[in-house]
Amino acid sequence: MRIVYFTHSLASCWNHGNAHFLRGVLDELVERGHDVAAYEPENAWSLANLLADHGEPGLEPWRRLYPRLASTTYAPGTDMDELVDDADLVIVHEWNDHDLVARLGALRKAGAPFRLLFHDTHHRAVSAPAEMQAYDLSGYDGVLAFGETLSEVYRGWGWQGRVWTWHEAADTRRFHPPAAEGERTGLVWVGNWGDGERTLELEHFLFAPAQAAGLPLDIYGVRYPEEARATLARYGIAYHGWAANARAPEIFARHLATVHVPRRFYTTVLPGIPTIRVFEALACGIPLVSAPWSDAEGLFRPGIDYLTAQDGAEMTRHLTALAADPDLRAELVAHGLETVRARHTCAHRVDELLAIAATLGLPTSAAAEPERTPA
Repeated sequence: MRIVYFTHSLASCWNHGNAHFLRGVLDELVERGHDVAAYEPENAWSLANLLADHGEPGLEPWRRLYPRLASTTYAPGTDMDELVDDADLVIVHEWNDHDLVARLGALRKAGAPFRLLFHDTHHRAVSAPAEMQAYDLSGYDGVLAFGETLSEVYRGWGWQGRVWTWHEAADTRRFHPPAAEGERTGLVWVGNWGDGERTLELEHFLFAPAQAAGLPLDIYGVRYPEEARATLARYGIAYHGWAANARAPEIFARHLATVHVPRRFYTTVLPGIPTIRVFEALACGIPLVSAPWSDAEGLFRPGIDYLTAQDGAEMTRHLTALAADPDLRAELVAHGLETVRARHTCAHRVDELLAIAATLGLPTSAAAEPERTPA
């Protein structure tokens, strides 16, 4: 099957978490023999920021660890017919220009034989619904939503029977425990500041508990304004700036534990959607403690795969216990790995995607040729 994916950027993960999951899924499709193409716009915001901060060396981890993947840039006004020629399945991520989304939908409505899906991995459907409803999806065959509560939003917009819940997952070819254990010290948190969506939560469930537990804390991420860096300095936190997502396994491997601090929308109006860092951290074999978050879809086993803290005091107690108890750390690691490997790898998500493709009349094997049906 020929699969075309339109992304904001495949090359850059600078403030672009979808790149993590997309790389793993596309690489798994290539592994299975599918013909995969990725397209991103010229001068993508994420890539421009990465190059401004780190230059071409910033792309080295992506190029080294994903040698089978590449993305092609396109200019405004590019003929979409040419990019989707012979495609069986076309997927368009929500962080794309409204015009691009509409033009691809127009091709489908005009009779293009490919199947067309919109992929939503953000909370804007509830935080900025008018912005999301401005996308012209009238020509689309369906929506991939990265959580059941988000799928429910689309059903309310008239997509009953045409929206599928498709969670993110860990690329376990690259995200796994270290081959040999070395010394682990302190805590680590990998994440962006969050545009004010979890500022208080970070202080309450991460900065203050780490300090109270007497554990050094390393933070990696981007878009930390001056006031945020001042807060980190006040707590004695080491801020390291951006790290390529491909480096996350080695970063996790140096630390005793990490913490999940979800953005506010994923604890209120869109419960049940974890960030991809939960999948990746558990896959890398690092103990995790979560701030309040409802695993509404039963993706994990709270208290078994990871610990949960309802307030800062409980977070401090968990972090103190983890630092002192290697058996507790080992138990959490074993259970977290078990759940990820059983249910939440990119290979699982490819299985799900191919099953969705089959319901749309597409082949599920790499070699099969689809039977073209009228649009």
